[in-house]
Amino acid sequence: MQDPQFSLKEYLSTVQEVVKLTFDTPVWVKAEIRNLNIKAGHYYLELAEKDPDNDQVIASCRATIWKFAAQKIVTPFERETGIELSRDLNVLIKVKACFDPQYGFSLNIVEMDSSYTLGDIARRYQEILQRLTAKGLIERNRQLPTPFDLNRVLVIAPENAAGLGDFKKDADALADAQVCEFVYHSATFQGNTAPQSIRQSLAQGLKQWAEDYTRAPDLIVIIRGGGAVNDLAYLNDYELAALLCKRSVPIWVGIGHEKDRTILDEIAHRSFDTPSKVIAGIRNHIVERVQDVITNLQIIQRSSRQQIQAYQNQNDQLMTLIQSIANTKVSDAFKEVTQLRSNISNLARQQTRIAQQQIEALLRETLIQNPKTVLSKGYAIVRQQGHAVRSVHELESEVQVEMQDGTFVANITQVNLHE
Repeated sequence: MQDPQFSLKEYLSTVQEVVKLTFDTPVWVKAEIRNLNIKAGHYYLELAEKDPDNDQVIASCRATIWKFAAQKIVTPFERETGIELSRDLNVLIKVKACFDPQYGFSLNIVEMDSSYTLGDIARRYQEILQRLTAKGLIERNRQLPTPFDLNRVLVIAPENAAGLGDFKKDADALADAQVCEFVYHSATFQGNTAPQSIRQSLAQGLKQWAEDYTRAPDLIVIIRGGGAVNDLAYLNDYELAALLCKRSVPIWVGIGHEKDRTILDEIAHRSFDTPSKVIAGIRNHIVERVQDVITNLQIIQRSSRQQIQAYQNQNDQLMTLIQSIANTKVSDAFKEVTQLRSNISNLARQQTRIAQQQIEALLRETLIQNPKTVLSKGYAIVRQQGHAVRSVHELESEVQVEMQDGTFVANITQVNLHE
């Protein structure tokens, strides 16, 4: 007996009936949205399930939220979660299987559980925080000291983003005033490639920085303006957070959402709501440091004046003391000089008197020794050739003899020496 033969349409129509009868009741299914397109109000999704060990896709199919159901499914989901329905979200959805001979198998989504998606995002967020804490990284950058002065800043931001424009308004003013220099590098901040793009941009920026400057940047700034809230989920990446934690330069972030936080906010040295607040923080820091310098200068000037006045007072006291001591010394010296002068005067008079006495004695002796006086006593002076003769050895044959009342010439006939 020959097996029955069907046309493709007949066979697929049979499958359609089987699916419709077997899976007529909607059921809750967990899946990840791998792709999403919206056309004419209809949402076309690609769902998948991944192996938790190796992240490989182990199941996938198409799904649809029809336009007439989107308002009561998508709108409440986005309102309750605060995020826009998009790819890479883990969702819990109530689906009904659908098979069409022309378009194949798909799922019609009839309901979405917003609490599941919120819980999954929160769970992944906490897992990253726990890993960073276990590695001792969570507080590393936050504990770095704030630079005293901000001279050069490396900025990572989406290219031509509105938030970057807001940041640059004040940054350009600081740069034009030569207060602070900003070096910009761009990166993608949404989608699956966002973490890798930021890591690559930071690596390239630091490499270029090392070639251009001898010192590391004072700050690394990571900013992104406003946008869809669910774009924040792309920034909750462990590898990116760990890389930033290990930087030896303080990292300031301004992701552009006042209420929601990302992992970058958790690990940053300082976190701001918007890019505008980041540049305001930089400006305020510079202003505070300038004010500190002015205040310290005033303190130095005031202390210097006080110290100078204290030294002046001390100098005046020392001058008064010196003058008093000098006057005392001068008075004592004057008294001593007066006493010495009196002593010298007395001694001089004594010496003069003694000298006078000695002179008088010498005069008397001189008078006694005067030749005339001696001659008057019967003595005579023997001269030979006009010179007085003191020894008989000097005598020659003829000498002149002077006496008191005259002279005579004598010839020597005999000389007798004393024994």
